[in-house]
Amino acid sequence: MNYTEITDLLPHRYPFLLVDRVTELDKKQRIVGYKNVTSNEPFFEGHFPKHPIMPGVLILESLAQLAGLLGLDAIEKEKAENTVYYFAGVDKARFKKPVVPGDRLEMEARYVSDKRGIWRFECEAWVDGQVACQAEIMCAEREIHFD
Repeated sequence: MNYTEITDLLPHRYPFLLVDRVTELDKKQRIVGYKNVTSNEPFFEGHFPKHPIMPGVLILESLAQLAGLLGLDAIEKEKAENTVYYFAGVDKARFKKPVVPGDRLEMEARYVSDKRGIWRFECEAWVDGQVACQAEIMCAEREIHFD
């Protein structure tokens, strides 16, 4: 999935679109993608000026966006156009390695379950083969009309 395909499914746009590319997609099973972390990301200006680190909440948001793409791809195209996945919760989040400018944040989300519009995913992010973050992420599927 390239940028155009990603933005066809997700409502996020710069500077809050945090998935650059999807490299693997197994329908309703798993998705793999990445975010290139550049030095001109707006959050680095204040987090932290002399030691820039990608905020953990934005790593979680990146994983939630990737998981949302997996969920949106799993439903019929017509419904996906009017559906958004809200970040509904996170469990067992662990940060193991700082993410800094120049890193490529590789990410994977695996489908666990969906019940009454709440989807659960096991997610992991890594940099240079080392785990940066692990979490269970929940997304709430909601119908919305963008006009």
